[in-house]
Amino acid sequence: MARVSDVEFIRSQRDTRDYRRIILPNSLQVMLISDAEIDKAAAVMRVSVGAFSDPDGINGLAHFLEHMLFYASEKYPEENSYSKYITEHGGSTNATTGSESTNFYFDVNVDNFNEALDRFAQFFVKPLMSADAVNREINAVDSEHKKNLLSDNCRMYQLYKHLSSKDHPYHKFTTGSIETLDVGPKEKGLDIREELLRFYSENYSANLMHLTVYGKECLDSLQSLVESLFSDVTNTENRLFKCPGNPCTEEYLQILVKAIPITEGDYLKIVWPTTPSIEHYKEAPHHYLANLIGWAMGLMAGAGSDSNEYSFFSVSIRLTDEGHDHMEDIVGIVFKYIDLLKGSEIHKWFFDELVAMCETEFNYQDKCQPLNYALFVNGTMPFFPPEEWLVGESLPSKFDPILIQKKLDELSPDKVRIFWESKKFEGSTDLTEPWYGTSYSVQKITPDTIKQWKNNAPDADLHLPEPNIFIPTDFTLHAPN
Repeated sequence: MARVSDVEFIRSQRDTRDYRRIILPNSLQVMLISDAEIDKAAAVMRVSVGAFSDPDGINGLAHFLEHMLFYASEKYPEENSYSKYITEHGGSTNATTGSESTNFYFDVNVDNFNEALDRFAQFFVKPLMSADAVNREINAVDSEHKKNLLSDNCRMYQLYKHLSSKDHPYHKFTTGSIETLDVGPKEKGLDIREELLRFYSENYSANLMHLTVYGKECLDSLQSLVESLFSDVTNTENRLFKCPGNPCTEEYLQILVKAIPITEGDYLKIVWPTTPSIEHYKEAPHHYLANLIGWAMGLMAGAGSDSNEYSFFSVSIRLTDEGHDHMEDIVGIVFKYIDLLKGSEIHKWFFDELVAMCETEFNYQDKCQPLNYALFVNGTMPFFPPEEWLVGESLPSKFDPILIQKKLDELSPDKVRIFWESKKFEGSTDLTEPWYGTSYSVQKITPDTIKQWKNNAPDADLHLPEPNIFIPTDFTLHAPN
């Protein structure tokens, strides 16, 4: 029998769903969501093992395993019968492999949910990975990689990673290809199927899994269903992967990278490695600064991360042809505004406005599709206390000016990485990223260079915002006179 946790979930004012947290005897943590109004049910499983755990010399093994689990299981041995069942009953299914997790999910018509969940559970109970299927799926992974070769997002992401410490897992190529999953292992005398089975048995442990089930039935029925299907998932008491901190050593800071994209368009991305944003989700210093910089300059700013051990704060700008000719001015203006923030008071009223907007958005959010909601809730489960699983980091509540100042101090010229994409660099680059073939060049930029850019930048009338009198605070409904 599962252990039921007595949790009082923080929830939005209009939320009519029922929730229950249970922990199965094998330590698998489950969030049950019951909603009588839905016509599609959904489930999401997060396994806290991802591409950072790829064995040395077998790049893409975690992603390859994600593919293989869709094929067949001991209980349902017909190949691709899981995906076929989902599709035939009005549903969709997919999976993603991240740096530190692999996520599987589906939705389906509510009348077919029980069998769909049974088929889904077999991914984690007794999958089949026949030698023939393994060989065929290598080609599918390789096709995905070849398609990604034409994606500037994929190419630039790999370039960000390439320009990092070679000893850090962030540096790895993680999609996989014929070279990394077939040719390379054979040259080392490795059987890729045996490596798959070993990786699965060593890493796919119930204590590293979080399951979210969103159904139409009552919570008791959903609990019985989950207990019957997922209690046989093996628990090897595997330890959670521990990422070794910031991947950007001194060699890869204070750099200006010029890269040639596949498609037309000039883009500028100014990036700083920072302390993990999730450590201070209630104080939300990254959110505070992203809102200020975004407001002042009309551009995208914010924190992102592949890990809980580091984050990247970035400012992204799409350049016009004229903007291309004034890149130094643009970077100078960004740093001018950061200097303005560093020299100004950290305003509680601005934080209070941020809190008010977040609370309004949370309490009056529209009801989204079951799968999207299940994905959101599942994404909070490994990182937040159970009572905050419906909230995550969406409700900042603690004003901490010292923490905001520390985050500001991290946005310094001596830690910056600037990535500049343009077709205009054709013929002037001297380096090639090995996995995607992106042509690029790297030059060092010192804090003195940034200082010169700031001094030369035009006066952009930079200033802090005034208090916003239009943020609503009273949502009382009044009858007409």
